[in-house]
Amino acid sequence: MFEGFTEERLVLKDATLHVRHGGTGAPVLLLHGHPRTHATWAQVAPLLARHFTVVCPDLRGFGESSKPADTADHAGSSKRAKAADCVQLMRRLGHSRFAVVGHDRGAYVAFRAAMDHPDAISRLVVLDAVPIVEALERCNARFAQRWWHWFFYAQPDKPERAILADPDAWYGGSPKHMGAEAFEDFRRAIHDPDAVHAMVEDYRAGLGVDRMHDEEDRRGGRKIRCPMLCMWAKQDDLEALYGDVLGVWASWASDLRGGSLDCGHHMAEEKPVELAAQLLNFLRR
Repeated sequence: MFEGFTEERLVLKDATLHVRHGGTGAPVLLLHGHPRTHATWAQVAPLLARHFTVVCPDLRGFGESSKPADTADHAGSSKRAKAADCVQLMRRLGHSRFAVVGHDRGAYVAFRAAMDHPDAISRLVVLDAVPIVEALERCNARFAQRWWHWFFYAQPDKPERAILADPDAWYGGSPKHMGAEAFEDFRRAIHDPDAVHAMVEDYRAGLGVDRMHDEEDRRGGRKIRCPMLCMWAKQDDLEALYGDVLGVWASWASDLRGGSLDCGHHMAEEKPVELAAQLLNFLRR
């Protein structure tokens, strides 16, 4: 897994991140979603590393990266805090400006990085996500039925107890698409009580401080300044929930393109070659 990549744990201002990086060329940061780790990119990263310097961290709170302290506002688990980690990480590795690709919860971190650090982000790719505030404002019975976990994870204590009673049954997953090493990395994370708590805290932040940050940006008329690509999984929920996915993003980005891949939610595991081709086509323009 990640042959030829360097594995490190880098101490930053407010977090210590477990990261793998490799390749040569312009820098690209790949951010995983819930409940995955950086290993979700194990099949995509080597394909991109033929053309780019690729950096794959465990986000703060996930996998083997450090876990933020609990606070009433969950600010340590906010996408703003995690985006700041990412910018610091890339600067530590010598990259002051870089492209960022985020999937699922990592997509919110990538989006926040582009909003908060526009001079650092050259291109933005969002996979299977719309802005948190847009999702919550469109919440209806269909959303509540399909994405009920957003609201369950926001409750105190019970989500952690439910997940940790049988993490394998709760999250599923298999080595079929992930690969044996990536699957074991994922299983270590979901069996770690501290990681499970931090992953749930990510959702608690989503319904509060993260939504507030989106609302502040919208009121201020701030938009994504770099070219943006949005891709979504045809067999997942985004089209069913929103219809015109790019239409949801249109008010946030002026240079926007995108489309779907015929797969389930975990695109980097199910369609790694196809996803890598889409990313290369966008990133090399």
